Amino acid sequence: MTSPLYMRSNNSQEGVLAWVSDRLAVAMRQAEDLILRDYIISAASQINAGGGSNGFNPTNYGVSDFSLLATTLDTNNAYKFMSGIEGMDRFGTGPVRSSYFMLSSTELQSDFDALTSVGSITFLNQWNYPTNASALPSEYGNVGNIRILTSSEAGVARNAAINNIGTTADVYYSPVLGKQAITHISQDGYSMKLIYRDPYYSGMLAQNATLAVKFAQSQALTQDTGIRMSVATRNSNLGV
Repeated sequence: MTSPLYMRSNNSQEGVLAWVSDRLAVAMRQAEDLILRDYIISAASQINAGGGSNGFNPTNYGVSDFSLLATTLDTNNAYKFMSGIEGMDRFGTGPVRSSYFMLSSTELQSDFDALTSVGSITFLNQWNYPTNASALPSEYGNVGNIRILTSSEAGVARNAAINNIGTTADVYYSPVLGKQAITHISQDGYSMKLIYRDPYYSGMLAQNATLAVKFAQSQALTQDTGIRMSVATRNSNLGV
């Protein structure tokens, strides 16, 4: 007969194992994101922002920068990720064009909020879409033909820009891409493996189990003309 004490201990270990496995899976996916982020920064062609007024090169974002990025990808026959959202009879909303994705930093959100409209190009916050059915959880808003996703893990080079009076500013790297721009290649027949070794196999005293993940994969730009790395500085000060 199995001891009740052993059963409780075993159930506790299973609970911890399940929780740690979940955390390892999240950590593994975050590692994949960071590897892909750094690869794109090093490989994609860049366009410096020039529509802002903060005196740096690159400048902070203006709506003309988003128009230039979309025009460049349209000219290169890139495929948009999202179809448009038709306008509805709802207060404070506006239609959304078919769009590419921009992957940007959460530190730029206050700059996006402060964008000044030019003609029909304006910043539309995600909560002002006619419907949020197609909006992603990380989606912040839309400018022209670009829908902006923000993350605290987006690429940034601290104090990498300097103006003519010697003041420095952080430089932000925000890829803007079409569907066919990048791909993820799983090597050796798998993308991720969860490794678990029972305590009996992990040491002579059978005290500690082994739990780990490993993955063999690579990233590639499948069409360089379908992606542009937008490079900009920030206009607003961070409250951190």
